[in-house]
Amino acid sequence: MGASLRILRKHLLSGAQEAEGVAVVIDVLRAFSSAAYMMHLGAARIVLMVEPEEVLRFKSETGALAVGEVSGKIVDGFDLGNSPARILAAGRDRFSGRTVAQRTSAGVTGALAAARRAAQVILGSYVTAGATARYLLELSPEVVSLVAMGNAGREITPDDEACAGYLGHLLAGTPYDHVSALQEVVEHECAQKFLRGDQAHFPAADPVYCLQRDLFDFVLAAQLEESLLVARRIDVPKENAA
Repeated sequence: MGASLRILRKHLLSGAQEAEGVAVVIDVLRAFSSAAYMMHLGAARIVLMVEPEEVLRFKSETGALAVGEVSGKIVDGFDLGNSPARILAAGRDRFSGRTVAQRTSAGVTGALAAARRAAQVILGSYVTAGATARYLLELSPEVVSLVAMGNAGREITPDDEACAGYLGHLLAGTPYDHVSALQEVVEHECAQKFLRGDQAHFPAADPVYCLQRDLFDFVLAAQLEESLLVARRIDVPKENAA
């Protein structure tokens, strides 16, 4: 990537609305980690939607899987909540070849907001960070907006901020310390609400799945298709991979 690259750090829903160039909308805990695991299990595409009623109507009309949450909890009529642990437990047979309609309070809302202005939207998380950076380095845009969505798009949280820092490191060599990042995330309420294990809709295993770096060699790229924002998998293999 050339020296002319500008990397913009944006935050929360307001930052998504301001995104320029290629927007990497980051939701580590849990939306876009969940999206990556669904793609790993064979989902064909993920349609991003804001309103639960919109998801349920789309499910009824198309037979899509309905996945997501409101305030962290699965919505009545949805097939699964926004949990990597439960997505993995559902297994490949549940997702292979399927369209998924996903609704979440932070990541999905941010991606839809960014799509109104950005040239392209990438769904960002630790599990796809390496592939996302390789994709952007090959694409070589003039501007990349790293948008950390935080808690419900309203409160900054260290998981998304740290992931943005890691992507900045991969793209431009800025300093990044993953041990410090992990410590800050694990000690923060964004992870503690899972690790306490006292709320069924926050499985204790979810942060483990969400904080794995560079787990998948694909990027989740979203674009408008007949008025729907649809994310699809683009494989970005490592060079000299065996």
